[in-house]
Amino acid sequence: MEQPITESNNPRTAQIDTLATLDMVRLINDEDRRVAEAVAAEREPIARAIDEIAERLRTGGRLIYIGAGSSGRLAALDAAECPPTFNVSPDLVVALMAGGERVSTHSLEGAEDDEDAGTNEIVTLNVSARDSVVGIAASGRTPYVLGGLAEARRRGALTVSLACNRPSELEQIADLGIAPLVGPEVIAGSTRLKAGTAQKMVLNMLSTGVMIKLGKTFGNLMVDVQPTNAKLRARAQRIVELACGLSAHEAAAKLDACRGEVKVAIVSALAHVSPEEARRRLQLAGGVVRQALKE
Repeated sequence: MEQPITESNNPRTAQIDTLATLDMVRLINDEDRRVAEAVAAEREPIARAIDEIAERLRTGGRLIYIGAGSSGRLAALDAAECPPTFNVSPDLVVALMAGGERVSTHSLEGAEDDEDAGTNEIVTLNVSARDSVVGIAASGRTPYVLGGLAEARRRGALTVSLACNRPSELEQIADLGIAPLVGPEVIAGSTRLKAGTAQKMVLNMLSTGVMIKLGKTFGNLMVDVQPTNAKLRARAQRIVELACGLSAHEAAAKLDACRGEVKVAIVSALAHVSPEEARRRLQLAGGVVRQALKE
């Protein structure tokens, strides 16, 4: 079997253990610079994935990540950040990791070889054609991920591969393939480094882009934030200030009148309508602020 580039030796770092610390850091940093370029080369399939995932979420589907090791932990981090950032249900963006939640903090490398476990995870979630499943594996050949993505495709779900090799087995069974080719790692085979950074960047783009498409932002403001503590109440007020050009006092008063609902406050202020009318417009617009302002 041909060796994936992520497992090959990097001649640029072959003497890294002989370098002064500053030169070591400089070399690692130079290698990291290659990651953004590798991700940039995959902009078109990333954009296609965002559009297709968003379309399925609008019809009641879910975004499901499946990965092992570092890839699985990165997926879990991205999924966990979606509810507090965009006020979505924890069931909307789901991460499946080989070995389960215990591998969040402890390595269990053998779990990635269990192809049937990946298949069974997808079966247990009752994945359907409304769902989108993103298989994440730096090598593109992790059995757990291959099993899960193959089952998802059999069930009619949108399947997306995220690997750092091309060609890869994972991409061959996916509807869409994303492959930032970051090259050999600083430490041979340590894919938590450049490959992991590339995967994090792509996952950031996927989840953020999808949420923007679903109207979870107004401009670059997180308008679905829920003011459940002091920090978030201050953030909500600042968002209304920025979105509407209001003073701190005016924004606080508008939020109070709108029961702390940021989107309602913004539509009420910018459209010069009552909170009740703002809610009605938002309901008709599917929660999208810009659309509600056109009513």
